[in-house]
Amino acid sequence: MPIIEVRNLSKTYAGGTTALSDVSLDIHESEILALLGPNGAGKTTFISIVCGLVTPSGGEVRVGGHDIVRDYRAARSLIGLVPQEISIEMFETVMNTVRFSRGLYGRKPDDAYLEKLLRDLSLYDKRDARLMELSGGMKRRVLIAKALSHQPRVLFLDEPTAGVDVNLRRDTWAVVRRLRDQGVTVILTTHYLEEAEEMADRIGIIDKGRLMLVRDKRDLMHEFGRKRLVVELVEPLITLPADLRELGLVLSEDGQHLSYEYDTRADRSGIARLFATLARHGIAVRDLETRESSLEDVFLRLLGEAA
Repeated sequence: MPIIEVRNLSKTYAGGTTALSDVSLDIHESEILALLGPNGAGKTTFISIVCGLVTPSGGEVRVGGHDIVRDYRAARSLIGLVPQEISIEMFETVMNTVRFSRGLYGRKPDDAYLEKLLRDLSLYDKRDARLMELSGGMKRRVLIAKALSHQPRVLFLDEPTAGVDVNLRRDTWAVVRRLRDQGVTVILTTHYLEEAEEMADRIGIIDKGRLMLVRDKRDLMHEFGRKRLVVELVEPLITLPADLRELGLVLSEDGQHLSYEYDTRADRSGIARLFATLARHGIAVRDLETRESSLEDVFLRLLGEAA
């Protein structure tokens, strides 16, 4: 059984704005699901509803088999949330902060678990430091520690690496992978497509309140991805012959390179015909390079098709 079951979820605010419309989704145990979408797409509303912070207008959500409305306490006890904004008591110490969070969920004191948690998050050496003394990146790790203090089975990360440097971002990715390997289900929203491509097992794309698709990352890249062949010429071309233009080739401004995009799923790529045409025109090739589509390419293509 999925750890989270979402059925026909919708949310319309009092002013008439529809933030979510008929969203259905199963989220499996021990997976990393990345939710992508432009600003205002409904990602944060989705998280807020599942975490019990916003009441849905319709549909239902179950976490670990518990309905988030009728059995709120049991459902919420299974969830940890790391919000986008840093909101913590700056004069408190790291250890006391996570102890307090654990106590809020009625869990018995367990300093051994909390110390291990702080070690995993590279916070143990700062356990007695006041939060005001920490860097922004360390404060974000404290938020993760707070969210994990009661040993939840599901962790929501809303823009977990917004505003942090590249090294800290990659450290956070490593932490999230370890959590997944320990059996925690992770759902994250991100504006960094590199982050989703690097970490996620599945990708969900939300736009205008609708869940456009949820796919295994590899399947998504294979189905919607394209390859680009870049041909470096021995001698630059001033103009591209008409039959090469008809094949879809694009000549660079300096005349030194030809670009050719093709669908990886097609029975024929057209590359053999391309090189035969180049040979017929006496165009000599110096080098070749192929480039895979990135998740950003796929994402922009999908949003473009939905527009």
